[in-house]
Amino acid sequence: MLDYLPQLESAKQLHGMNTVELTKVAAEIREVLCNLLNSRTAHFASNLGVVELCLALHSEFDFLNDRLIWDTGHQIYPQKLITGRYKEFDSIRTRGGLMGYPNPAESDYDLFMTGHAGCSVSTALGLRSGDNLMGKTDNHSVAVIGDGAFPSGIVFEAMNNAKDMSKFMIVLNDNEMSICPRVGGVATYMDRLRSNPFYTGLKTQVVDLLNKVPLLGDPVERFLAQVKEAAKAGLNGGMLFEEMGIKYIGPIDGHNIAIMKKYLKMVREVQGPVLLHVITKKGAGFKPAANDPVYFHTPPAFECVDDENVKPLPSSGGTAYTNHARDAIQYQMEKNDKVVVLTAAMCQGNKLEPVREKFPERFFDTGICESHTVAFAAGQCKAGLRPIVDIYSTFLQRSYDQIFQEVCLQDLPVTFMLDRAGLTAADGPTHHGTFDIGYMRIFPNMVVMAPGDANDLGAMLDFSLSHETACSIRYPKDTAPLINRDLQPVELGKAEVISMGPDGTIVSFGAHLETCMKAAEQLKAEGLNVGVINARFCKPLDVEVLSSAIKDSPFVVTVEEGMLMGGFGSALLEMANEQCLNTSHIRRLGIPDVFVEHGDRGDLLDDVKLSQPGIVATCKEMAEASRVGELQC
Repeated sequence: MLDYLPQLESAKQLHGMNTVELTKVAAEIREVLCNLLNSRTAHFASNLGVVELCLALHSEFDFLNDRLIWDTGHQIYPQKLITGRYKEFDSIRTRGGLMGYPNPAESDYDLFMTGHAGCSVSTALGLRSGDNLMGKTDNHSVAVIGDGAFPSGIVFEAMNNAKDMSKFMIVLNDNEMSICPRVGGVATYMDRLRSNPFYTGLKTQVVDLLNKVPLLGDPVERFLAQVKEAAKAGLNGGMLFEEMGIKYIGPIDGHNIAIMKKYLKMVREVQGPVLLHVITKKGAGFKPAANDPVYFHTPPAFECVDDENVKPLPSSGGTAYTNHARDAIQYQMEKNDKVVVLTAAMCQGNKLEPVREKFPERFFDTGICESHTVAFAAGQCKAGLRPIVDIYSTFLQRSYDQIFQEVCLQDLPVTFMLDRAGLTAADGPTHHGTFDIGYMRIFPNMVVMAPGDANDLGAMLDFSLSHETACSIRYPKDTAPLINRDLQPVELGKAEVISMGPDGTIVSFGAHLETCMKAAEQLKAEGLNVGVINARFCKPLDVEVLSSAIKDSPFVVTVEEGMLMGGFGSALLEMANEQCLNTSHIRRLGIPDVFVEHGDRGDLLDDVKLSQPGIVATCKEMAEASRVGELQC
């Protein structure tokens, strides 16, 4: 029985609670989070880790007046539970329900729909600047950012511009993790901050004394703070943040609500920007998640066996495209010692752990720094290596300029493997990888491919690593079929003709090939003989095969899991125009000009007619229009 969460309509109600009551709220939040995982997958360890931080922030600030931005907002669940959304919480990550990220349409507490890491400091700084210029000077602006996201270049760009901004706070949520263990020099620097033995001891003494003096404004407290800061400066030779004009305070225990409230009261009074370094543990309060925060970042639905063990609930089975991609990468690295693989803090998401373990010297996790990843790969390529950049489609967008300048303009054969290309179901619009066809196909010296099944994926990677320009291979977050057919080799710009039909043609670009084939079988059973082409390439197109289909078929339906604007269907229309072909009998199926919401993947595909019923219905409409002559110019 929950005593607090059902009564919370606003986080303002936390202001009157004491530490004991807030601790009880924290326990209720963890109970709700654990119960959620009984029914569906969700971001878990990250949310468990920020429960006390969330409660401390909302009990010391009024974020209907103050500003709060959660970086990489998958740790927003505690905030949703204390801001009037408890009754809807069971709907999170389901169609029509709460979003798994901040969503301004749900609550005034959610200011930005944040799903990509690193931008919180910039947006919070912009909010502070905007409020100042609008005459709203009595509020504070707070950015909560994890240590995994902190090395992102945009964070340092923001801090470079923050030195004169008062009532601006960065909360560095340091849990020694992003999704996977963090990497790089900034991570090492964080470790020094949190582990210096002398400073840690001094911090404990200061905290003990602070508990015995008034909360704010006491001369003794100010003196203690000055002693602490002087000790830090001496031990670390001048703090990185303070050299940038940002007052550094911490580290403090991010699971001790009383300590955090005390420090939050203090930092509100500091002139100029402040960075509060908070130490948390991913998965805190639930032992299995605390012991394995990587697995429990977004675990499958489970039931608790006891306090230390969980049992995953049955899944649909099948091998995902991601796993096939990992196996193909490992195979290529085994046979060619010039092949290297790079990922941006997504080793676990891309299932690359076995590759990292087998080839540690040729595996590069750059952290959440996609721009650097691509430019770094370009340098490796120039030196004679064959780099594979394995990044989610939605995250690769952050490296757009480097794909242009450092890869394509230099005509370097970097291979891009775009995981999560298409609709990513419950993760929603921040993570749907729907734009990559359009943003990759426009570059000279770029080949754009999409496998129709698992066999295509391995063959495309093999082709790419022997090709002398950059290649993009996209695949969805879905089970990969192994289609039983006479597999044709992957050759530059060559489509695979699966079947021919006199009544029409379906052209599939990517992972809906099996669906298109099943749609053709259904149509044939209903008297409509439709052929199927596996396009394989969006750039270059198979002009011969596709032109023939356009000229000879009563109708052509293109199928792609990407934006219609600038996508594969657009490329087909452009080619037809260059060939002076009639295009009135071509219908494109894909993602319309909207941000698709979150929900079950099957439901989302139904909505945009990319399921078998949608393809069948479209073909029937086109066939009927052709029969009565409505497709003529």
